[in-house]
Amino acid sequence: MIATPTNPDWLPALVEACGYAPFEDMLSYRMDIPRELPPSYALIADRCLHLYGLHRVPLRTKRELKPWIVPVLRLVNATYGDLLGFAPMSEAEMRALAAKYMFILDPQLVRLIADASNEPVAFVIASPDMSEGFVRANGRLFPFGFLHILRAMKRSKQLDLLLGAVRPDLQGKGLTAALAISLFDTARERGFTHLDSHLVMQRNTRMRDELERLGAVVWKRYRVYQRSLS
Repeated sequence: MIATPTNPDWLPALVEACGYAPFEDMLSYRMDIPRELPPSYALIADRCLHLYGLHRVPLRTKRELKPWIVPVLRLVNATYGDLLGFAPMSEAEMRALAAKYMFILDPQLVRLIADASNEPVAFVIASPDMSEGFVRANGRLFPFGFLHILRAMKRSKQLDLLLGAVRPDLQGKGLTAALAISLFDTARERGFTHLDSHLVMQRNTRMRDELERLGAVVWKRYRVYQRSLS
């Protein structure tokens, strides 16, 4: 829904006819916002937070959110190393990225977990879908394009997951359950009915299993092609 270009149906066949072969698939899931999560989620989340001395960070305003952006992006650097096409960000790039996206970030849709030293160990960032606003803005933020985007975000019933990570040593411990509980509670309160998972690598079976257990289904597929230069 954002930073994920799509192509017409005829393009894959044309690419393959030019000698390219599929290299990696990434999936986007659609899921209804659950009315309630399985009781096991709360038990797992509470146990994980208590066992590892972690706490949820309440974020209500952009002023409270801003100091966390660069530490969160450092966590991205630490966790995204094996993702296709990822290159670690410099501190300058982190600050530039924070400035670029701060105006669309809704602090209530950023869920963050930190350790005893107040360092982020897990997070998820979501946003109301803004694609209708992009169309109406016709590629221009100014003078009025940004108003179309903000209006679309206010009206949207679709929640887009933009970014998320868990520190490597805490993966598989239950922090995704803690993040999901907080995010879905807010989503229901805000009137969202469904979500787009954004990109999940097809080989990321842990994340896919988690989504499918909650009733998510694949509704878009993105493919990277490769060709030998020999």
